[in-house]
Amino acid sequence: MTHILEVDRVGKRFGGLQALTNITFNLEEGEILGLIGPNGAGKTTLFNTINGVYSPEEGTILFRGKNVVGHKPYEMAKMGMSRTHQIVRPLKDLTVRENIMAGACFGHENHNLLAAGRIADEMMGFAGIKAKPDQLAGSLNVAQKKRLEMARALAAHPKLLLLDEVLAGLTPSEIDGMIKTILDIRKQGVTIIMIEHVMKAIMNVSDHLLVLDYGQKIAEGQPEEVVHNERVVEAYLGDPNMARRLMEEA
Repeated sequence: MTHILEVDRVGKRFGGLQALTNITFNLEEGEILGLIGPNGAGKTTLFNTINGVYSPEEGTILFRGKNVVGHKPYEMAKMGMSRTHQIVRPLKDLTVRENIMAGACFGHENHNLLAAGRIADEMMGFAGIKAKPDQLAGSLNVAQKKRLEMARALAAHPKLLLLDEVLAGLTPSEIDGMIKTILDIRKQGVTIIMIEHVMKAIMNVSDHLLVLDYGQKIAEGQPEEVVHNERVVEAYLGDPNMARRLMEEA
């Protein structure tokens, strides 16, 4: 299999705070990698470093074989990397359709407005957005905004999709629907990294898990291995019986 992403000894500092230390992992094309850890562990910082929001002080990041350290998020979008955000960021004064069109226009394939409109209509259906195309994005509820942001990211036709807590704040039925959508995205050949605290969900969709704590990688491997790791139990799960319950639910 081919590595779509190679992160090698990446470090990130903010003044005197070492936010990431020596982070190394590879991601194969077509996989779903679950990124977990306590609040403040550095998960979103790692996303921002991969995505070009931040530039690391140490290490290299290869995306599709190219060193992308120093590239900006809009450049990463052109290269085939899209993302959602932990706190959703719709273009609230634009309509639902216009939001998704923006993803198509400024994404991997640089579509014109006519093509972007067709893609937006397709993505609304695929992402299950139950809203009118001409409805202002700012008027949507949380679940709708999360699906809108996913649709906008998918409209860019990414090779790699970064999902930051897309299940947070959703009801159990909404979570089930979003999990199905994520698996459908993978079926289309899109590689995914997802940050998530809903452990039952992350166990069910991930091929591998990567666990951070205080900006360091403390475990990596298949879900059933990682949840039994003593350091993961101590730092994140808390209860030694949690691993057994997660395996029963998965």
